[in-house]
Amino acid sequence: MSPLRILVLVRDGHVPPLTLEGVSEKDLDNWKAEFDVCDTLRHLGHEVLPLGVYDDLAPIRASLAEFQPNITFMMLEEFHGVVTYDFAVISYLELMQQPYTGCNPRGLLLSKDKALSKKVLTYHRIPTPRFAVFPAGRTVHRPKKLSFPLFVKSVIEDASFGIAQASIVHDDEALAERVRFLHEKTKDDVIAEQYIEGRELYVGVIGNQRLQTFPAWEMDFGILPDDIAKIATRQVKWNHKYQEKHGITTREAKDLDAVTKQKISKLCKRVYRALHMSGYARMDLRMTDSGEIFVIEANANPNIEYGEDFAESAETIGVTYEMLLQKILNHGLRYKAAWMTV
Repeated sequence: MSPLRILVLVRDGHVPPLTLEGVSEKDLDNWKAEFDVCDTLRHLGHEVLPLGVYDDLAPIRASLAEFQPNITFMMLEEFHGVVTYDFAVISYLELMQQPYTGCNPRGLLLSKDKALSKKVLTYHRIPTPRFAVFPAGRTVHRPKKLSFPLFVKSVIEDASFGIAQASIVHDDEALAERVRFLHEKTKDDVIAEQYIEGRELYVGVIGNQRLQTFPAWEMDFGILPDDIAKIATRQVKWNHKYQEKHGITTREAKDLDAVTKQKISKLCKRVYRALHMSGYARMDLRMTDSGEIFVIEANANPNIEYGEDFAESAETIGVTYEMLLQKILNHGLRYKAAWMTV
């Protein structure tokens, strides 16, 4: 493919430098994904312009007019500090008739709202844990259909925000306390779902119409004590010292037979299509000892930094990081947005 002009949208303050010379590991953690993407796209021969965005669309409009990108690489996960507003930025790009990478507005809107996405999955008879939503400002009443233990989390926040060992509750008093805590912390609704004991799997999906899944990746909880719930808390996912102390890592899921692998792949594709997703996504699953598989959530535009789960799982089937980013670009260029059909 000919070299492209690529506008890369990142969070304000996360515009990466051209090189890592003199950069500390602590600083790198803040924008490693942005650096990996921009640096790799440049090595592929593309012209790259990273743009930091916070609460103003004007810089995007100006860059589209001046830089005239062939495509915009979407790495922005929020707007004005609101995580559900990423779909609005993509909608703006569609209004500007600008091709982009990653998920379309409808898919972003459906997948970001955990309650709404679970309702859609339930309608399509896709196995997902039973759940109830507790709106902010209302008294907590547990429906009879929900039995303990329950997993309590924000309806919209991601990256394990607000998830800790206290997120697993075993009685109504603990449920009400955790819901109140999250109401105060997030200022939004809270969801409680049946806690599924089992293996935690992550599956990458890429494509628009024709979909490809990558091998299932698994969270290995290492030597965490038996009395600690095996869930991806904020500590487990992001605290490097905590990970090293307990031997926590992620790796390719082992001991999955061919039938189970095919079942997982088909299930993830069903979720992707039910939620009208495009570009690429990561599905979070739980598999019980008896082999039952439950969809926990679908994540549009997941972390694609080099060495992380999505890229690592692609690498196991021969899709290098360079090839992965080029695939993401290609799917973005091929996506048929509504303005293309007018």
